[in-house]
Amino acid sequence: EVQLVESGGGLVQPGGSLRLSCAASGFTFSTYPMSWDRQAPGKGLEWIAYIDSGGGNKKYADSVKGRFTISRDNNKNTLYLQMNSLKPEDTAVYYCRQGIARGQGTQVTVSS
Repeated sequence: EVQLVESGGGLVQPGGSLRLSCAASGFTFSTYPMSWDRQAPGKGLEWIAYIDSGGGNKKYADSVKGRFTISRDNNKNTLYLQMNSLKPEDTAVYYCRQGIARGQGTQVTVSS
């Protein structure tokens, strides 16, 4: 059974940084591409970042390009999202995803 557990969310001021983590289990993590999605209050789910199984190919939504960095540690079965220069519009629940499986999410709130 695929299990994905996100952590690292919290309250941060505009311009600040956070690093999210996603601990994966129940599948061979190193062989699967992974993604991060988010859902802002009152809005639909938004894909924001993708990384291939080896970590060499990364893609980003325009809304986060240049500010967020996706990475992975296949030895630790962990996916990361480094978020810099955070804006209030980044406030959302952030989810890691493998295929159609998604974790429970972690709340990120950007506010002064």
